[in-house]
Amino acid sequence: MQFDHIGIVTTEKHADEIYVAATKVWVTDFRVHPFRIEWLRFEPDSPVTGPVRHLPHVAYRVDNIREAARGLNVLLEPFDAGLAVVGFYETADGGVIELMEYAPQESLEGGAWDRRGNGE
Repeated sequence: MQFDHIGIVTTEKHADEIYVAATKVWVTDFRVHPFRIEWLRFEPDSPVTGPVRHLPHVAYRVDNIREAARGLNVLLEPFDAGLAVVGFYETADGGVIELMEYAPQESLEGGAWDRRGNGE
C-alpha cells in the first residue's frame, strides 16, 4: 500500500469540483492540492450512506483491491471512479479507508481510467 490522499467531507462548494455520477458526489482533484486533500460534497440523494458519507478517509494505492481488502468491513463495493477503481472499507478500529487500484501506466490516458473518458 502507498498513501494517495486524504478525503474530507464538506457541504461547501469548491473550485473545479468534478462530479462522480456513480456516487452522486462532487470531489476536488487531490492531485493538485499541495497536501493531497480531496474535498467531497455529496448530493442529497447520493446512494452513499454511513461512515463514508460522514467521516474523513485515508486513501491508499494498491495493486489489487480484493487482496488488500481482506479482513476489512466493506462500506462501498469497488466501482470505477474514472481515475481508478476504488472501494471503501472500515478498519477494525473504525477508521475509513479508500483502496485505489489504478490502471497500468500505459492505460491512464483515455477510456474508463481517465476522468475525461467519463464525459466529465
